[in-house]
Amino acid sequence: MSTPYALLSVSDKTGLLPFAQTLVAQGFRLLSTGGTARFLKDNGLTVTDVSEHTGFPEILDGRVKTLHPRVHAGILAQRHLEAHRNTLQEHSIPTIDLVVVNLYPFEATIAKADCPFEEAIENIDIGGPSMIRAAAKNHAHVGIVVDPADYTRIANELKQQSSQLSSATRFYLAKKAFAHTAAYDGAISRYLSCRADAEPETIEHTFPQSFHWSLEQVQSLRYGENPHQSAAFYRDPKAPHNTVAYGVQKQGKELSFNNLADADAAWEAVKSFEVPACVIVKHANPCGVAIAANSVEAYRKAFATDTTSAFGGIIAFNRSVDKTTAEAVLQQFAEVVIAPGFEAEALAAFAAKPNIRILEVALEDSSTAPEHSRWDIKRIGGGLLVQTPDNIVLKSEELKVVSHRQPTPEQLEDLRFVWTVAQYVKSNAIVFAKDGQTLGIGAGQMSRVDSARIASIKAERAGFSLKGAVAASDAFFPFRDGLDILAEAGATAIIQPGGSIRDDEVIAAANEHNVVMLFTGIRHFRH
Repeated sequence: MSTPYALLSVSDKTGLLPFAQTLVAQGFRLLSTGGTARFLKDNGLTVTDVSEHTGFPEILDGRVKTLHPRVHAGILAQRHLEAHRNTLQEHSIPTIDLVVVNLYPFEATIAKADCPFEEAIENIDIGGPSMIRAAAKNHAHVGIVVDPADYTRIANELKQQSSQLSSATRFYLAKKAFAHTAAYDGAISRYLSCRADAEPETIEHTFPQSFHWSLEQVQSLRYGENPHQSAAFYRDPKAPHNTVAYGVQKQGKELSFNNLADADAAWEAVKSFEVPACVIVKHANPCGVAIAANSVEAYRKAFATDTTSAFGGIIAFNRSVDKTTAEAVLQQFAEVVIAPGFEAEALAAFAAKPNIRILEVALEDSSTAPEHSRWDIKRIGGGLLVQTPDNIVLKSEELKVVSHRQPTPEQLEDLRFVWTVAQYVKSNAIVFAKDGQTLGIGAGQMSRVDSARIASIKAERAGFSLKGAVAASDAFFPFRDGLDILAEAGATAIIQPGGSIRDDEVIAAANEHNVVMLFTGIRHFRH
């Protein structure tokens, strides 16, 4: 049996040395290029430079080194075809049985502030994708490794199977390799298609003209929104890590399609608060939100907003959950509890109800996620709608008091709270609150007046008086009738974007009712 060859050419050298040492121990002869070859040689391994293997030097400042028949024929030859074997023998070309390649760091390069266009172009890998695609195409005979996370698995299999990889492993690696090059080419396409044709250094579009998005399947779900729908959960490998997609499930049944969707709504809302907060979500809408000195008090206030809707809801905290909070939550039925951490005693308490899903999500983002991974994306028939996220932070100096009556410091604090809540409620959205607690939420109605009525009805059913409450509207009041309902219900301060052609009429109504009215200049539609 001839000596197997492995070609190694990587930018990311994580875990490379022990993997290469294993390959040598399993009888592989190492081929390598440039910095990878120097790295391996400096660590005591015998390596044949590709230029020595091909008999042709690296040229054009390293742009051409692996693009050679002795490399690609060794990778692409089909070992079971006599004609291919004869051709290799005629030209004294050994087969290459393992290719270990990861690519120039294009995305890391363009993520740097003021990255020159020329530098970005020079970090477009050519030889690497060519070798990856060749090896992946010929996976019946060749293993292609693009991810250092696979080194241990490959090393173990080579040890157990006399330096051979199973066909199942080679196919797994090929699928991963094509996904890798697809994502790489997608990143290049996004970068280039945002630039002007005449002056490619100039950014012409916020969004690329050709949209490519690479996702990885995390799990196959039991079903979709309804039992007759099939579904799967995909994750963006470049996404921020302080997201539900990167959450760690600590206990409970498998997360469902609706669990994940509602968990995302709850988590995005609760992490927008700086003080201890609790958000309870049902069917993608907050049904109770509160802030307090600690998590358990925030939970009790949030739950009191709408105890009926909170049944079977998703509960999110922005502080680690302790035993006291866990015991309070366990008095009701919840589908999912989300937090940035859970104390050991809290997990022990939750274990008494093993079906409840416990999801731990990082509150801070330690990743270097590119901007495109933060886009908000919605599907329509035949296409996608892509936008930047609605994550604008309201600044105090941007608030405009348009009423005769001025807000008190306590009202201002509650208005900022209720405005944040309204941002996460489906439009049309009306929210009542007082003392850092939602009292009534009207969501998802075709009429803003109906949302206002529903919010006041819910507050009444929960036993809350709205006298002295504040209220928020996610968009302007087109007529005064919505404001009239809020004021007549007891609201003494109202926050809204403004911008209606009837703003003067609405402001006059606020003054008639002697209520405070603030304009934000920001709308928070949420469909």
